[in-house]
Amino acid sequence: MQIWTSIDSWRERRRRIAARGVGFVPTMGALHRGHMALVERSRAENEIVAVSIFVNPAQFNDPKDLERYPVTLERDVELLRGARVDDVFAPTAGEMYPHGYRLRVEATSPEQKMEEAHRPGSLQAVRTAVLKLFYLVRPHRAYFGEKDYQQLRAIQEMVDEFFIPTVVVPCPTVREPSGLAESSRNALLSHSARIQAAAIFRCLTEAPDAAIARAALEADGLAVDYVEEHWNRRFAAATLEGVRLIDNVPLER
Repeated sequence: MQIWTSIDSWRERRRRIAARGVGFVPTMGALHRGHMALVERSRAENEIVAVSIFVNPAQFNDPKDLERYPVTLERDVELLRGARVDDVFAPTAGEMYPHGYRLRVEATSPEQKMEEAHRPGSLQAVRTAVLKLFYLVRPHRAYFGEKDYQQLRAIQEMVDEFFIPTVVVPCPTVREPSGLAESSRNALLSHSARIQAAAIFRCLTEAPDAAIARAALEADGLAVDYVEEHWNRRFAAATLEGVRLIDNVPLER
């Protein structure tokens, strides 16, 4: 496995493997079982597997949230080595935004719901970073988890709009035994809060409608941003111990 921290060195590596099929898993590090499931699928379906580790500062509308985000690069590298990843691309923000965050991928009709409503500019930042990564990595396939379903849709729409020759592969959410969706932010929760956070999945799946699911989450002590239904799925975002968690489940109807 090789680790690349500069764009120039990565570009040279990409030229050397131009004729080979590349699978790509973009991440912000702090890897967990959900990430590793994406890596395993990419390993099974591609000749070369590349993983990026880039904590995108533009995605954080709260500077304190960025400061708290777990950075575990050495551990991440060892996990990826054990999963037989070929290349890790870990650029700095200075490499990715050499002129600052001045050119951005923005929808003319932004989705003012869920994440975009509560974290303005978040989807714009995701699209911008992923577009840059797609141009650099030029993957044949890219793997994204369905936990961030609104983000997944934004990327699929961007790929279609800009005729990007990458197949976006959605992968099911990986969960802890309690039902809590695997997330890098789970590591910031205390043991008791981690148990309490399992209420998100339980309420999303058991409540007959979004309003009752929201009331149940609030009764369980979570500060709820939203519970909404779109694209035949039910979504929630809630905060516990200052840690913001999101999840979604498909609706049976």
